[in-house]
Amino acid sequence: MDITRRNFVKLATTAGLMLTFGKVSAATNEKILVVYYSRTGEEYGLGNITKGNTAIIAELIAQKTGGDLFEIKPVTPYPDSYEECKKVASREKATKARPPFIGNVDISGYDIIFCGYPIWYGDAPQIVYTFLEGHDFSGKKIVPFCTHGGSGLSSTDQNIMLTCPTAKILQGFAIQGSIAQNNPSKAAELVDNNLKKLALI
Repeated sequence: MDITRRNFVKLATTAGLMLTFGKVSAATNEKILVVYYSRTGEEYGLGNITKGNTAIIAELIAQKTGGDLFEIKPVTPYPDSYEECKKVASREKATKARPPFIGNVDISGYDIIFCGYPIWYGDAPQIVYTFLEGHDFSGKKIVPFCTHGGSGLSSTDQNIMLTCPTAKILQGFAIQGSIAQNNPSKAAELVDNNLKKLALI
């Protein structure tokens, strides 16, 4: 069920969640981590891609902020076929699956964590929630970002807030996958604009 932000705010306030959408201060001593899941292979409208759309944006964020990168790599890779991947993604969402990923990262030393993903069926891939639920984000600032085909962030910023209620969720942003893949100068400009809104560059 999709809900408006106004209704979500009412719901979250009732549940006692920390409602802290906002901007980060331009403190130079804040350590940044960019965590992301990104898929290669057959992509709708883009053909066969060798670098994922979200990976492109994640690398730009890390370059411009000096942040560290951590890629969420599934133990069982998603199919290269677009249609087959859709079937797996739909099944995982319906069952609230938590697919395992390879390796890990200690987030305790980071202040700001960018969390990136493509939009699948109006949500982040379930493996992103495997990562989020497996770490303690108390006192951390999370910046959601995604690549998409027209949906924007959908309700993923709200879902991340529900998943990580002790974190401060900053204003997220969305960049179309076609721009990330085919228009690097525009992608860099959009990343710059959003990082400036967060007072990080």
